[in-house]
Amino acid sequence: MSFQSQRIRAVTRIGFISLAAALLLGPALATAAPDPDRIAVNVDQAKLVKLPGGIATIVVGNPLIADVTLQNGGVVVVTGKGYGATNFIALDRTGQVLVDRQIQVEGPTDQLVTVYRGIDRETYSCMPVCQRRITLGDGDTYFRATMEQAGTLNNQATGSGGAAKPQN
Repeated sequence: MSFQSQRIRAVTRIGFISLAAALLLGPALATAAPDPDRIAVNVDQAKLVKLPGGIATIVVGNPLIADVTLQNGGVVVVTGKGYGATNFIALDRTGQVLVDRQIQVEGPTDQLVTVYRGIDRETYSCMPVCQRRITLGDGDTYFRATMEQAGTLNNQATGSGGAAKPQN
């Protein structure tokens, strides 16, 4: 076999390997690229998103998943309320659609510890010390007790809760 034939085979082989790698890695790279029309936000967190001016109305597909609030200057606050995906549409005063974007609400990314007591679930945030963290899907008793404590603390902090009245 001549040197020229060996070289052609080597070049062909490298081209074939490159093509195979591109075919195999192409879909992975395509899915790894962020979608500019999708807003990712964690449940119980908010994200600011800049939109074009002239927005008069915001419509949210499923307000149980996300809340979108219009601020001055074309900024919206997107708050994750429940797991899943929904969309929002921004309209101008004439009803023209200016924006139609997807919202993906995902679980928390901090260091969580989930404790199962039978079928009941409790969630703790362990950064750096473990403390109760209410998460969708926690057991009713745990969820209610934690919410009640948070509500009581909030009422006391705002001065509207439980201050003893002087006796006559």
